[in-house]
Amino acid sequence: MTDPTRHSILCPRCRRLISTDERRCPHCGLTRPASPLKNNPVTRALAGEDWAFKSILALNIAMFVFSILLSPRTVRLSLNPMTFLSPDSLSLMRLGATGTLPIIRLGRWWSLISANYLHGGILHIFFNMMALYQIAPLVQREFGRYRFFIIYTLGGVGGFYVSYLAGVSFTIGASAALCALLGAAVYYGKSRGGAYGQAVYRQIGGWAVAILAFGLIVPGINNWGHGGGFVTGVLLALVLGYNERRPESQGHRLAAAVCLVLTLAVLLWALIIGIYYRMH
Repeated sequence: MTDPTRHSILCPRCRRLISTDERRCPHCGLTRPASPLKNNPVTRALAGEDWAFKSILALNIAMFVFSILLSPRTVRLSLNPMTFLSPDSLSLMRLGATGTLPIIRLGRWWSLISANYLHGGILHIFFNMMALYQIAPLVQREFGRYRFFIIYTLGGVGGFYVSYLAGVSFTIGASAALCALLGAAVYYGKSRGGAYGQAVYRQIGGWAVAILAFGLIVPGINNWGHGGGFVTGVLLALVLGYNERRPESQGHRLAAAVCLVLTLAVLLWALIIGIYYRMH
């Protein structure tokens, strides 16, 4: 007796069981789902519902590892818990830290993107990625994965651009982009209304207030980046809309693809520059 599952696969996009003979997934519409170009670990990860979150997480970790490898050994082996596994400022500058110094003196406008994937230490990236893990599911669910990635990318750019205008000379971190996600979530809660919307508005709004208070108390926090990212996130949510009012369109997919390609190109260029100067 023939096993009916022998010639079946999980669709790379929707993860539902389909026949290998299907020319188009009957559930999500993906063409040629059995093709090796689409049915492999890399494309399955990118096609999944949480590809945007996984991409951001992976890029942040990869850039942190590279920043450590490009830093002097004495910095990497520090026994101080606050500086342990902390890349030096020169390596961060080479890899795309942003601010008035890189932009005005070096003309590195592309650093408005790369700085969102750089961190000053293991604790810095740990807390930012934990915050991303908390807020990403909500924003992805209500806005969709494409708009989520757009908000993260452009929100980070907007936050760092505001801090540049404010005269911040050197800055890094994912917190500007994270604040953009918070801004989008606050807009969603306020715009949607109802019991659920009000709950989202109160919870995320409370986080935003806590971040603001933390930035005012602790020195060295880029409050301009946080505030700029938050406002940019609100504006992007207003323009892009959310699922209950406007389903994701082909335009959103295209914009997300542009953001992804641009991000990858910028980070690759940053790595080339970092490796070149480290070797010389």
